[in-house]
Amino acid sequence: MLKDKLIEFGQRLGKAILLPVAILPVAGLLLGISAALSGEAVIESYPFLDNTILQAILSLMNAAGSGVFDALPLIFAIGIAVGLARREKGSAGLASVVGYFVLIITINSLLDITGQLATGDMDPRLVGQGAQFGIMTLQMGVFGGILAGIITGLVHNRFYNIKLPEFLAFFGGSRFVPIVNTFVFLIVGSIMFIVWPFIGNAIASFGEFATGLGTFGAFLYGLLLRTLYLFGLHHVFYLPFWTTAAGGTMEVGGQVYEGFQTIFLAQLSDPNTTQFFSNLALFNSGRYLHMMFGMVGIVLAMYKTIPAGPKRKATSGFLISVGLTAFITGVTEPISFALLFASPLLFVAEAILFACSFVVASLFNITIGSTFSAGLVEFLLFGVFQGNDKTNYLWAILLAIPIIFVYYFVFKTLIVKLNAKTPGRDDEEITEEEKNANSSYEGGQAQRIIEGLGGFNNITDIDNCATRLRVSVKKPDQINANVLKQTGAMNTVVRGKAIQVIYGPKVNTIRGEIDEFIDEKNIEHLKQK
Repeated sequence: MLKDKLIEFGQRLGKAILLPVAILPVAGLLLGISAALSGEAVIESYPFLDNTILQAILSLMNAAGSGVFDALPLIFAIGIAVGLARREKGSAGLASVVGYFVLIITINSLLDITGQLATGDMDPRLVGQGAQFGIMTLQMGVFGGILAGIITGLVHNRFYNIKLPEFLAFFGGSRFVPIVNTFVFLIVGSIMFIVWPFIGNAIASFGEFATGLGTFGAFLYGLLLRTLYLFGLHHVFYLPFWTTAAGGTMEVGGQVYEGFQTIFLAQLSDPNTTQFFSNLALFNSGRYLHMMFGMVGIVLAMYKTIPAGPKRKATSGFLISVGLTAFITGVTEPISFALLFASPLLFVAEAILFACSFVVASLFNITIGSTFSAGLVEFLLFGVFQGNDKTNYLWAILLAIPIIFVYYFVFKTLIVKLNAKTPGRDDEEITEEEKNANSSYEGGQAQRIIEGLGGFNNITDIDNCATRLRVSVKKPDQINANVLKQTGAMNTVVRGKAIQVIYGPKVNTIRGEIDEFIDEKNIEHLKQK
C-alpha cells in the first residue's frame, strides 16, 4: 500500500518538476553567454569586447538570466505545487508563494532574534546565509523551493475542498489552503532554522577534509559539489576553495593570493604567467569535461532509449535544447533534474562520473579557469585563447570522444536496466498500435465506464493522455476489465492504484463525455475546476 502511494507520488513529482525545469535552458543561455563575455578580467584580456553597445546588450541578457536563476526557489515552489495539485491548481500556486515567503521570513526572524543574522560587510555565504527577494535567510537554494512546493501540494490536496461552518464558508475550499500554509510553514521554517545549520557545517567540514587529499580529494570535491550544485547549496562548499587558503596559496606579480579562483583571476592579468595554477586541475577543470562532453553523452543516451516513433520525435527538441545549453554555457540543471526524478540512481551515477571528471583533469593537468560555469564560451576564453602551454586544453579536446562514449554507454545501460522514465519514456508513451487504433467505442457509455472503474466512490482522479484514460482509484480489485473492454477499450493496465484504460485517439471524446456525466451527477470530488 505504502509502496504504491510512494510510486504514484514519485511519478506525479517527476512530471511536476519538468514544468520549472523547462525554463532553465533559455535562462542559462542568456546568463552563461553574458557572464562569460562581460567580466572585468575577460574585457581586460580581450579589449574588443569593451564596446558600450555590446556590453549594454550583455547587461540586459545577464539581468534577464539572473532574474530567472535568482527566482528559481520560488519558480520551483510554484511549479511543483501546481503539478502536484489534483484540482484548483491556481490556488495551489498562490499557496506555494505564501508558504515559501513564510518559510524564509520565519528563518530571517529567528536569525535576528538569536543574533545570528549576517550584517555589515560580512559575506553572508561564509555563515550559510543569503538574500532571497531582499530577505536575508539561510541559503537553502532550490531545495527550499522544492520543499515548499511538495508540502504545499500535500496540504492543498488535503484541504482544497474542505467545508467550513456557514459563517466561515467564505474561507472554505481552495481559499483555506493559503491560510493553512501560513501556519504550516511557520512550523517548517522553525524546524529548518534548527536543522539546516548542521547541514551547512557538515558541508564545510567535508571541504576542509578533502583539501589535502590530492587527486582523491578532487574526486571527493567533485562528488559533493555535484550533489549540492543541483539544489543550489554548493556556495557554502566551494567558497573556501575559491577565496581562502583551502584552495591553495600562490604569489602572483609580487603579491600573495589565496584560493584557486582568486589566483586564477590574478594570473589572467599577469603577463608573466606561463602555466595557470595547478589546483585548477584538481578543483575546476573537470567541470568542462562533464558539462561540455559528458552531458552530450547523457542526452544521446536519453534519446536512443526512447522507442522509435512519435514520442522520440516529440522529445528530440527538448533534448537538443538542454544538450546545447549544457555544451555552450555549462548550465546542466535541466538534465540533472530529469535524471534525479526518473531514478535517483541515475543522478548518483552522474555525480560519480562528475567526480571522475575531476580525477581525469587532475591526471592530465588540465588547468582551465572559469568565472560563471564551464561551457564552450568559457572554454574558448580561458582555455583555447590562453594557449595550450598555460592550460593543456588540447587534452580536453582529445578526451572528448572517449568521455562522450563512456557517459553514453553507462546511461544507456542504466536507463534500460532500471526502466527509468527519462523524458520520452514516461507512461504516456504512444505506441503505433494505439495511435492508429480504430476504437469500437460508441458514444453515451460514460456511466458504463464509471461502473467498470468501480464507481464514483472508488475513483479519486481522472486524467488522460493522447490515447489512454489515466485513473487513480482507492481499490484496484474493484476494476472490471471485461466491462471496460465492452465499452471499446483495447486494454486495461493496472499498476497499483494507477489505472490506464487504452482507448486510442478517441480518448479525448471519451474523457469529455465522462466529465459531462460527472457534472450531471454533481460528483464534487471529480469535477474539473
